[in-house]
Amino acid sequence: MVSERVASLLRELAPDDVQLFPVAVEGETQPFFLLNVAREIRCIDDEASEEVQYFTEADGLPDKVGRYRSVIGLRIDKSKVGAARVFRLWGNFIPIVVDEDIKDALEANGIRGGQFEEV
Repeated sequence: MVSERVASLLRELAPDDVQLFPVAVEGETQPFFLLNVAREIRCIDDEASEEVQYFTEADGLPDKVGRYRSVIGLRIDKSKVGAARVFRLWGNFIPIVVDEDIKDALEANGIRGGQFEEV
C-alpha cells in the first residue's frame, strides 16, 4: 500500500510499470493505493551475483524447479531491463526494483520508508 504522493509520482514516472487501486484504510482520512507492480523481468546476472541457488526436484516443490531458491550479492543485467522503471525480479522475489530516477524523485519529495541498494 502506498500514499497518494507515492501513487502520483509512480503514475507520472512509471505508468506502464505499475497499477494503482484506491483503498480505504480504517481510521485514515488520507487516500491510499494498493500498488501492483505489473512487470516481472528475468534479469538476474548469475555470473555477477555472489551466489545463486536454484530449486531442484530434490526440494520436493515441482512448481518451483528451475526458479531461484536464493541469491546472495544480487546483481542484475541492465541490458535485459529495457525501458522498465519499476519491476519485480523473475523467480519469486519480494523486493521491488526501481531505477535511480525514481529513487531520487522519492527522496526529493520527502518520501521515506524505502530501503535502496544498488543491484
